[in-house]
Amino acid sequence: MMREEPVSEPKPDGKPFAISKRLVWEAWRRVKANKGAEGVDEESIQAFEENLRGNLYRVWNVRSEC
Repeated sequence: MMREEPVSEPKPDGKPFAISKRLVWEAWRRVKANKGAEGVDEESIQAFEENLRGNLYRVWNVRSEC
């Protein structure tokens, strides 16, 4: 018998996972606290912060589609 996994919040339309924006924000805070290294895009923490809201939205949007 298959069980369905409980989901704490509804999935956004067209997105296979429910990843909250709060979770993305908390992840950002941890990266910044550890002085996270540049990723494959070679964007620094400082450059990322210049458009923090837009960048966090982009991360949330992309991760929600995985």
